[in-house]
Amino acid sequence: MANTVAQPRHGIAPPRLVIRGATIVEGNGTPAQGPLDVLVENGMISTIGRVPKQAGDVEIDGGGRYVLPGLVNLHGHLHDERGGTPMDPNYVLRLWLACGVTTVRDLGSPLTKTLGFRDRSGRGEVAAPRLFVYPFLGRVRDPEAARRRVRELKHAGADGIKIIGAWRDTLEAATTEARALGLPVAIHIGVEEITAKHAADHKVTSIEHWYGIPDAALPEGVQNFPSNYNYLNEADRFRYAGRLWREADPELLKKVFDHMIANGVAWDPTLDIYEASRDLQRAQTHPAFKDYLHPVLANFFRPNLENHGSYFVNWSSSDETFWKENYYSWFRAVREFARRGGRIGIGEDAGYIYQMYGYGMIRNLELHQEAGFHPLKIIEHATLNGARVLNQESRFGRVRAGWAADLLVVLGNPLEDFKTLYPGRGLEWTIKAGIPYSNGELMREVKAIVDRAK
Repeated sequence: MANTVAQPRHGIAPPRLVIRGATIVEGNGTPAQGPLDVLVENGMISTIGRVPKQAGDVEIDGGGRYVLPGLVNLHGHLHDERGGTPMDPNYVLRLWLACGVTTVRDLGSPLTKTLGFRDRSGRGEVAAPRLFVYPFLGRVRDPEAARRRVRELKHAGADGIKIIGAWRDTLEAATTEARALGLPVAIHIGVEEITAKHAADHKVTSIEHWYGIPDAALPEGVQNFPSNYNYLNEADRFRYAGRLWREADPELLKKVFDHMIANGVAWDPTLDIYEASRDLQRAQTHPAFKDYLHPVLANFFRPNLENHGSYFVNWSSSDETFWKENYYSWFRAVREFARRGGRIGIGEDAGYIYQMYGYGMIRNLELHQEAGFHPLKIIEHATLNGARVLNQESRFGRVRAGWAADLLVVLGNPLEDFKTLYPGRGLEWTIKAGIPYSNGELMREVKAIVDRAK
């Protein structure tokens, strides 16, 4: 009788794992290659090529399958509540893994809890992606308070900081202190006195969403808001956010992009998170909601101006039309930034605006394709570019010997159809640091969490 090799066990890291005869997408923008074998030893990729029979303790049949790097989510939130109602964070962690996310830059979740999950994930004690923790700087009142807060976060163990709602003097103080301490900075720019120009002046690591970028290219320096506009009313805020790109001057935008690029600022546009604004019915009727939408999250999504991002009160066809135009302009801007040499990453910002964790990352791939990028470049945006933004490009983000074994095994060709990555479609295994997770088992665990909550 011929010798047979055992199959992987869900959540159990074998000493040696072989993926045999797969087509490989490295993640650096180069074409797929195969069939090739991948040998994983002690959580690292040790060989790509021909691997001798019986070299592994467990094997995955790669026939008809593609192997990609794990997705790097540059804008995640490990929520343990929504609208003040508790929600099991394992729901979030398992959905991320089930959608192929092996690394998350967490922007603003409670520091102590998230650091605990980061450390447990690093030790392989919890089913979770690798976590990089960037807590909020907070709305500090003066430059000295900004510097002090950055030092406190560094001492607490933060991997970076997230800035939102800064003035020019507090931005300068915080970024200067962060650079001195080796802390990267992600910034969410609202409608405020700073724009992408000021963020680039101070060499932030990445600009999130797109706020602040078209603002820096407004010929009059301010958007044409109506006289009764109230920024703290989210219906106003997001309604007129959908009319911003049309006011930006294209030539001024190019100068903004060049300034960002010259100062090493990446752009994480989170294309998925505002999509409900252009097609609310589509967002509200996602087919996965039936089995996998947590009831706490479902309640948070309902239109309610008390919940951030639930701004769809009296949302109209006119609002959707403006947002559709907004998206086309946004797509053109992202392409132009990349064409000029800018670095694009992908983050989802899920847990808001009808986006479920992990699903938002895959939707981003589809939207980057709609924006005009080639699938190979999109995979690079979602993998190696994410690692580059985290300054981890020599550690993970590509299928290459010597890199961490963060791998996706997909039945079918995701370069032809990104929908193969959705749970239940084609993604069979998410391997994080050599630990194989069965997509089917992960989604059964997610459903069990949802059923208990219901």
